[in-house]
Amino acid sequence: MIKRLFQKADPSLDEQVASAKQGDDDARNEMLKQYQPFIAKSVSEVCKRYIDPKKDDEFSIGLLAFNEAIQSYSCDKGSSFLSFARLVIKRKVIDYIRNEQRRVPVTSLDEDFHDEEQMENPLEISAAKEKFQLETEAWHRKEEIMEFQSQLQKYKLSFDELIDASPKHRDARESAVQVARLVYEDEFLCSQVIDKGRLPIKDLVDRVDVSKKTLERNRKFIIALVLILNGDYVYLKDYLKGVGM
Repeated sequence: MIKRLFQKADPSLDEQVASAKQGDDDARNEMLKQYQPFIAKSVSEVCKRYIDPKKDDEFSIGLLAFNEAIQSYSCDKGSSFLSFARLVIKRKVIDYIRNEQRRVPVTSLDEDFHDEEQMENPLEISAAKEKFQLETEAWHRKEEIMEFQSQLQKYKLSFDELIDASPKHRDARESAVQVARLVYEDEFLCSQVIDKGRLPIKDLVDRVDVSKKTLERNRKFIIALVLILNGDYVYLKDYLKGVGM
């Protein structure tokens, strides 16, 4: 399970965006393909219905908007690329719907979709929705791994190091998780990890039933757990539930 959590991930999203902006068509095309579930989900949030990438014009608008977001994104804007891209997609889709004279307002699209469902095979619709959900969840899991990998680099850590540093026995892992939670819940201790990238071992020794030597040995692993606890990592936290998280 630990190896699965800390397995190598693809190049970070920021690196992909930078390559695409610099004229790497392969990187751009890969992003347009890789993030289709994200695009469909962003579009569906506007249309308030399931979006079929192969049939719905709104998805094409979202795809074009995502491509535009790649070109115009700047990390200096203070938001992540995906937050920026979601905003661009939603604005473009809303503009598209407003300019379509033959389309009903967004607020009533649910009713039209309900009528369409009655005219199609319910099993096919259910299967399509389930596939979309699975693809969306898979995208979120991969995105979390990529984002976490990028964060680890800021602390001069790598997945390979975490695999080597991960406690091999269950009780040792559970102990490390409890230490990480204690650190996370203490404002001062947590700030030492998040702001300074260091585990305050001297401050921990008298507060946990773990030796200084063990804390030092598990330092990288505990820091990684604190970063997960402090971040919006829904799926990564799920992976750790079996070890006391």
